[in-house]
Amino acid sequence: MRFVTTIIIGAGQSGLAMSRHLTARSIDHVVLERGEVANSWRTERWDSLRLLTPNWQSRLPGYAYDGPDSDGFMAMPEVVRYLGRYADVSGAPVVTGTRVTKVRLAPGGYQVSTSQRPWQCRTLVIASGACNIAAIPSQTAGLRHTVNSLTPMQYRNPGVLADGGVMIVGASASGMQLAREIHASGRHVVLSIGEHVRMPRTYRGRDIQWWMDAIGAMDVRYDAVEDIERARHLPSLQLVGTPERVTIDLNSLRKSGVELVGRLVGLGDGKAQFSGSLANNCALADLKMNRLLASIDDWVDENGFADRFPASYRYEPTDVGPKTRLSIDLQDSGIRTVIWATGYRPDYSWLDVPVLDRKGRIRHDGGIVAAPGMYVMGLPFMRRRKSSFIDGAGDDAADLAAHLSHNLDRAAA
Repeated sequence: MRFVTTIIIGAGQSGLAMSRHLTARSIDHVVLERGEVANSWRTERWDSLRLLTPNWQSRLPGYAYDGPDSDGFMAMPEVVRYLGRYADVSGAPVVTGTRVTKVRLAPGGYQVSTSQRPWQCRTLVIASGACNIAAIPSQTAGLRHTVNSLTPMQYRNPGVLADGGVMIVGASASGMQLAREIHASGRHVVLSIGEHVRMPRTYRGRDIQWWMDAIGAMDVRYDAVEDIERARHLPSLQLVGTPERVTIDLNSLRKSGVELVGRLVGLGDGKAQFSGSLANNCALADLKMNRLLASIDDWVDENGFADRFPASYRYEPTDVGPKTRLSIDLQDSGIRTVIWATGYRPDYSWLDVPVLDRKGRIRHDGGIVAAPGMYVMGLPFMRRRKSSFIDGAGDDAADLAAHLSHNLDRAAA
């Protein structure tokens, strides 16, 4: 049994950022990683995926992107190298190939069982990520055996798919990108759409993330939001990172030939049934997008910057066509694959401490877990809107490291 003051579980951006801040406070710690540094980026992403945030926004404590394309979007191998270099530069004490199998309460802290040796610590930081398991709805049980079922974590490229058409369920970032890529490969694609967040790639000559950063939208704190639970469960932005800075939306997909249908509400006897609320969902997404653009315009005007940017404008409203199908016979339509782009959830099956709610989520207040000396990092809108982004890890880690250090000092007093 090895003892250390703090154990961090996970060597992605959140775990590495926390390690950097603990090192700065001279708090001895170890980072336990089931695979290699940036394991999820290495093993659980499709081939063509790029970051949704510009390279300049890949900022970690004491470290930033310094390559030749600050406005570009890193591909997955580049992200892996970026985080690997950060681990080296920061001197993070990462122990790789060490899967955590159980965390239990122990006198004065926690006992951590792993696939290698056991550990004990006074404080624990869970930075294992929010996207460990694909969230697949119960409708999958209604699929016939002749139709393949995949998640974005299993998908790699169109070449791995069975011959025939593809139905993608979910129209957030993953669903939109997969629909675009798979349709471009020559397949018929049906995209099932529920609640979504429409967002342009660029506006008034700047990337939308530049605007979100400039107006302070990404720094909004969790305790300043009226309904934080809803904010934490909003779909991801409909964005794609490409060298051409392409705006991907339902209009562009429909014009290219992707068939749009409503939210999937039933699946059985070889047929899929869809909600008739597609037009309303799209109108609501358009409204929210235009509110954001209006807030950007207000910021420009209030700061006297109108001469620095092109004039304001608005994007075309979403047009889903005069009529969308409410049901599809998958076999008759040639659909041979369904991809469930319906979100993800964390895996805490190894956490034997009573801190989970009835849905298996960690109960926390801005990352401070309802157990002595336990913290969590990297969850959506955990402390700030940017918490789940690379750019958000540093500020959250600084806050939680300060809280952790204060508790250690108080216990020692």
